[in-house]
Amino acid sequence: MDTTPHDRTIGGLLVKGKVIDNQTRCSHWHSDLDIIAIKFKCCDTYYPCYSCHAEDVDHEATTWEIVERDQKAILCGVCGNELTINEYMGSNNICPNCQSLFNPNCKKHYDLYFTMDSLTTEAQRNSKQ
Repeated sequence: MDTTPHDRTIGGLLVKGKVIDNQTRCSHWHSDLDIIAIKFKCCDTYYPCYSCHAEDVDHEATTWEIVERDQKAILCGVCGNELTINEYMGSNNICPNCQSLFNPNCKKHYDLYFTMDSLTTEAQRNSKQ
């Protein structure tokens, strides 16, 4: 397996950043469950994580608004299925297409990718402690 960090095509879509395998794991997050990429609203580009995006571009990340949660912005690295933000957030950390498990700890970072309401953001902060 090629584990050199570089951009990869997964499910027919380009995933940029320090991707280390064909299931979207990157040099920052690479457990068995780290198998999604997120389309960043600001550049309409898939990255495995916030750090990959920050290291690759010269602009600040923009979060998806609550009213945009019907947009396809999550890529399952196992089957290549694109999920809407709502589908991903309601998936119980399981791909609805291939039943692969997603990392449940990604919820702790939702505010880096998605605009959250104040109650959800406070609950996330409390769970990080």
